[in-house]
Amino acid sequence: MAQPVPRFSKKTKEEKIDWLLDTYFKGDANAKKVLNQYYNSNENLQQLHDDFIENAITNYYLPFGIAPNFLINQNLYTIPMVIEESSVVAAASNAAKFWLDRGGFTAEVISTTKNGQVHIDFYGTAELLTEFFEAIKPKLITSLDSLQKNMKNRGGGLLDIELLDATETLEGYYQLHCTFETLDAMGANFINSCLEQIAETFESEATTYEAFAKNKPKVVMSILSNYVPECLVRAEVACKVEDLDQKGIKGEKFAQDFVRAIHIAKSETRRAVTHNKGIMNGIDAVILATGNDFRAVEAGVHAYAARNGYYSSLTHAQVKDGVFRFWIEIPLALGTVGGLTSLHPLAKFALQLMQNPSARELMQLVAVAGLAQNFAAVRSLVTVGIQKGHMKMHLMNILNQQGASVKEKEKALSYFKEYAVSHTAVEQFLKEVRT
Repeated sequence: MAQPVPRFSKKTKEEKIDWLLDTYFKGDANAKKVLNQYYNSNENLQQLHDDFIENAITNYYLPFGIAPNFLINQNLYTIPMVIEESSVVAAASNAAKFWLDRGGFTAEVISTTKNGQVHIDFYGTAELLTEFFEAIKPKLITSLDSLQKNMKNRGGGLLDIELLDATETLEGYYQLHCTFETLDAMGANFINSCLEQIAETFESEATTYEAFAKNKPKVVMSILSNYVPECLVRAEVACKVEDLDQKGIKGEKFAQDFVRAIHIAKSETRRAVTHNKGIMNGIDAVILATGNDFRAVEAGVHAYAARNGYYSSLTHAQVKDGVFRFWIEIPLALGTVGGLTSLHPLAKFALQLMQNPSARELMQLVAVAGLAQNFAAVRSLVTVGIQKGHMKMHLMNILNQQGASVKEKEKALSYFKEYAVSHTAVEQFLKEVRT
């Protein structure tokens, strides 16, 4: 049984690996080889990766792919995607190609406000706390002068502070709701630093406010929120219904079935979760490629999907006056400067590939990636089914699992153009080829 290891973070990388191998991989000579083969041969680049997190012992690679032919606001883009799921990049590329000759995608940023809260306990009257807040609000704002000097020079910074009474939700609970504009930075560190300074000033002023007597407000914590419903972007495609004709399917029938599928995802939670997961396949892949925080985006997007009290589809579709429209409106707090966007060489490469977008432009590109992914998935569902295309893309994974040679892979790819892919079918095919 493994024993606690003291001061592990103080050990060298080699010492951490030796402890790991001795403790959990006794007798497995291959374990160290697996770690070593993912090191970067460039020592400076490897050190950069090691410095991203604590206790790094190797790198974990994911494929970096590209989806070309995205016509967005009449500009052509190639979108980078980092993901392991076999069919995602193919689906995005397919959707981009489909809409290329149908007017492409349009996208617009609706708003870019981000927020955070200072959470407060107070068991006096709301009137007293409101009176105190209004008296010290100017001091709370000026206390940020040094922190937000550079941000304000660029046109961003704190927008407002509000005192919110949430005692109906939780006894004695109030918050200072603070809104920010962070421009091309995602702004998490900036916002959190501002919130902590506001909290410090608030408590300092409270200690000398005589009206509180012994019942003073107490700051519980200060933290930004990843729920950003005021940081919205919209992406859309539209065309005449007859322009949706494809492979023996009339545009009218396709549009009818497609809209019905979206309405089902809007009405049924179990379907909505998988529906939105498909959207996030595209969104997360671009966010990872650009060094942004996909966990923050996931949390905020799914909260937005449930903003009406039930979980529903993030996309919408309709046919009106002979025109098919399909769109998405989602919250995205992204950055193109700071963090890994500046440090990770491939994140910088991804942003250069997309013509060095601003944060607002990146919001549009990411929203389009999500919409394209969803279009491709729903299109498959209402026509040939999801598994036909997915399993064709998954074929290479199955072949690699079976240790197929280059020649065997070539034969398999040719054979399964005509036959359904499954693990059993691939195993049987390889067995016949090998005998």
